[in-house]
Amino acid sequence: MMNRFLFRAGQLGALGMLALLGLVDMRTFVMFGPHLAAPQILMPMAVAAVWLPEHRPGSVALGRGAVLAGLASLGLTWYLHVVYGVTSMWGLAETAALLGMLFVAARRAPAPHAVTAIVLVTAAVGVLPLRGNLTSTAVIFGLALALAATAAAGAGMYLRTLDGNRRRAVDAVRAEQRAEFARDLHDFIAHHVTGIVVQAQGARFIAEQDPKRVLLALEQIEQAGAETMASMRRMVGVLRDPESRPDAPLAPVAGVPDLAALVEQFTAAGGPAARLHVDGDTSGLPVEVSTSAYRIVMEALTNARQHAPDASSVVVLLTRTPRQLLLRVTNDGPAPRHPTSRDRPGYGLVGLAERVRAVGGRITAGPGVDGGWIVDAVLPLEWSVQ
Repeated sequence: MMNRFLFRAGQLGALGMLALLGLVDMRTFVMFGPHLAAPQILMPMAVAAVWLPEHRPGSVALGRGAVLAGLASLGLTWYLHVVYGVTSMWGLAETAALLGMLFVAARRAPAPHAVTAIVLVTAAVGVLPLRGNLTSTAVIFGLALALAATAAAGAGMYLRTLDGNRRRAVDAVRAEQRAEFARDLHDFIAHHVTGIVVQAQGARFIAEQDPKRVLLALEQIEQAGAETMASMRRMVGVLRDPESRPDAPLAPVAGVPDLAALVEQFTAAGGPAARLHVDGDTSGLPVEVSTSAYRIVMEALTNARQHAPDASSVVVLLTRTPRQLLLRVTNDGPAPRHPTSRDRPGYGLVGLAERVRAVGGRITAGPGVDGGWIVDAVLPLEWSVQ
């Protein structure tokens, strides 16, 4: 809102300045007759009409208008000097309008149009004092105006570079967020879908023995499916058009406080009995650490369900020290076999490793000394980007 107000105020200020310079010019132009005064009064108005409106970066209309304005000014200079040979016809309003055109075109016009416009408008500004006689004073004024035009174009190019750097930075952050959502899609959706599959398989076996338990399994499947669809809609919506969903969360809100519910859901879904042990106060954790810990546990539980179906228990140990959050997830099932070419690639652990490295931590996964599978992670509570 403030930027819009400042832009409108700048437009009004530029119009007021051009109007004042135009009044000064009219006192000089009227002595040469309306046929000479009219084109020099209309020229700054036409130029201002091109660059004063708001233009988006890469505006083709602005680029073409700037090129035409430069050609028109050069043509008017040739017309006044060669055809009439008049003197003292240097328009201040036209000069200011052309300098404004240079600045805006250098910043907003497409690159090919901007280069052409800079060359033409700079030349047009430089020869404005030559509309009268070719005196040394006119040449000096022309050189001074050419330097002013160069400065205006340089300022526009500088801001154009800053805008480009800002857009690239935003695009990089947006690409990183989209990759983040892609990993979230795996972490959350794969976990819920795997639980749905396990519950559906269990419901098929208990249907003949205890039909009432099938209703409970169906309720759990329905709840997991609803959560899955909600997560998918949110994430896919942002992936499709991030700008249309400015209120969408940039990261899942689930963290360490939700681990107890996650472990309970895992056990209720028919997986091995899971237990959560917490040592230390886990309140006030940095959000990056809290959400990373949640994702690590979720991926470890999902892998235990998929790769260790014979495990009898899964233990989640969470320990907070003054400087670190230590996390260990163990199961007593056999170590998973090496994946074959038909297995899905392990995006889960790869994504977790990227997340953990991003917060300055480390994670390892491998078979335990007494069997089973262990996932260890160390997440620093204070970290800095090197």
